[in-house]
Amino acid sequence: MPSAMEGSEVGEGEILHYEETEDDNISPTDLSELLKEGTKESHDRAENTQFVKDFLKGRIKKELFKLATVALYFTYSALEEEMEHNKDHAAFAPLYFPVELHRREALVKDLQYFYGEDWKEKIQCSEATQHYVDRIHHVGQHEPELLVAHAYTRYMGDLSGGQVLKKVAQRALKLPSTEEGIQFYVFDNVSNAQQFKQLYRARMNALDLDKSTKDRIVEEANRAFRFNMQVFEELDQLGKSLTEEVQDGGFPVHDGTGDVRKCPYYAAKQAGQAGPGCPYHAALALVKQPLVQLLLAACVAAAAGAVAWYVM
Repeated sequence: MPSAMEGSEVGEGEILHYEETEDDNISPTDLSELLKEGTKESHDRAENTQFVKDFLKGRIKKELFKLATVALYFTYSALEEEMEHNKDHAAFAPLYFPVELHRREALVKDLQYFYGEDWKEKIQCSEATQHYVDRIHHVGQHEPELLVAHAYTRYMGDLSGGQVLKKVAQRALKLPSTEEGIQFYVFDNVSNAQQFKQLYRARMNALDLDKSTKDRIVEEANRAFRFNMQVFEELDQLGKSLTEEVQDGGFPVHDGTGDVRKCPYYAAKQAGQAGPGCPYHAALALVKQPLVQLLLAACVAAAAGAVAWYVM
C-alpha cells in the first residue's frame, strides 16, 4: 500500500474486510455469503477500534507490537491445537490447511526475534486473550463445527488486511527488510492469496451443514470478532502506559524529573544487573566536565557566528 504510515490512502474501513469477489455461483444461503453479510457490523466495529486505527496510521509502539504478537501466539496456539484435534471432523476437515495457513511456528520465530531464545519465560497470556483462548478450547472440545467461525475470522483476515498491517509494522518499527519480526504475516505456501481465499470459501460452501448450524457459525464469528475487539481495547489501554520508548530501538530516556525509581536503569541497578547507565544522567554528568563545558561554549560561539553571518 502507498505508505499507510504516511497518511494512508487505504481507508480504515477497508483493512479487515476479506475482499469478497462477485461470483455468479454464490447463493445467499452459502456459508461464505452468510458470514460476509452476518459479520459486516462486527467488521466495522473492529476496524474502528482505536488500536486498529492507530496501527494503520503507523502509530504503533514496538513494545505494544510485541504484546500484540504475544496475544496472537496464545490465540493461534489454541486454535491450531483444536484444529489438529478435529482435522477429521466432517464439519471442519475440508478447511484443514496446516501447510498453507498455520501461524504458530511463524509466531514463535517472531517472539524469538523480539524476546530472545528464552522468550517463553518472558511472556504471559493477558486477561482478554485468555478469554478468547478459553472459548476456542471450549468450541474445539464441545462444538467443533463452530471452529469454522474462528478459522474464517482469523485466517481470511490475515490473508487480506493483515498484509497491509505487515507493511505498516515493517516501516513504522524499522524492522529488517528480511521480514524478521513479521513472519506472522508471511504465507510462503500461499502463492496467490486471492485464489486461495476463493478456494477456502468454496470449501466452506461445500460443507454439509443445515441452516441452524450455519446460523450458529455466523453467531460464533461475531463472537470471535468481539474477542478480538476486547484484545484490541486491552492493548490500547496498555499502550497509554508505554511512555518511555524510542521508536527506532534507542534507549528510553526521561527529563530527570519525577520519581527516579521509575527510571528503568535505576530498577536494573537495584536488581544488580549490569548494563548501560541512564542516558539522561550519563549526559548530565558528562556536561559537568570542564573540558566538555569548554567545547560546548566554543560550539555555541561558532553557531552564533554562523547565524549572525547568515542574517546580515
